[in-house]
Amino acid sequence: MAFELKRFWEQAHVVKAEGGFTVMLDKRPLKTPMKRPLIVPSEALAAEIAAEWQAIEGKVDHATLPFTQFAHAGLDQAIDERAEIAAKISLYGETDLLCYRAEAPQELVSRQAAVWDPLLQWSAETLGAPLTATTGIVHLAQPEASLKALAAQVQPFRGFQLKALYDWVTISGSLVLALAVTKNRLTAEEAWGLSRLDENWQEEQWGVDDEAQKLADSKHATFLLVERALSLI
Repeated sequence: MAFELKRFWEQAHVVKAEGGFTVMLDKRPLKTPMKRPLIVPSEALAAEIAAEWQAIEGKVDHATLPFTQFAHAGLDQAIDERAEIAAKISLYGETDLLCYRAEAPQELVSRQAAVWDPLLQWSAETLGAPLTATTGIVHLAQPEASLKALAAQVQPFRGFQLKALYDWVTISGSLVLALAVTKNRLTAEEAWGLSRLDENWQEEQWGVDDEAQKLADSKHATFLLVERALSLI
């Protein structure tokens, strides 16, 4: 039977540590799943983590600790698996959401072009990565030089920034949208809306599916949380 951690502490509080700030559960410092000290760059982010642990009643449910999970990923996976994560992110340039368009109806086609084309133009001009749009779902090979340019954009990301980029890319399905957020071309909320264009159009026609909406709400919350976490660093 897996060990279930239950609340044993009276107070979760922030303490200054070498390299930043950590969170103490009474006198015990938090650690990552890989047993690294949980040290984040700012007191503000540490305070959010401490607040999550202070709010726990009974057993620990990590699903209720999004800032803690963000820190874990930035301190563990984004370090130990940095090359693999960067490679996975870069692959999204081959199948970027913005490049796959509807064939019909014309209203949706026009809506996609109006809001996605400017981002592809931005990718070409600012990232040096022109991408080709197509209709349907059949894979379209993108220019090799553009894919290399996008991969080069990903390479400098480390730690918490890499974690945020990974979440934005995998949730949206678009490397261009994710990079636009990191470069302040878009807010996370704007990028989320652009990534949901097709789903929003479907909902306008057929209504909202409760289960789909629940999943979308969870992804939306994560999308915005990583932006919030980065803003605290």
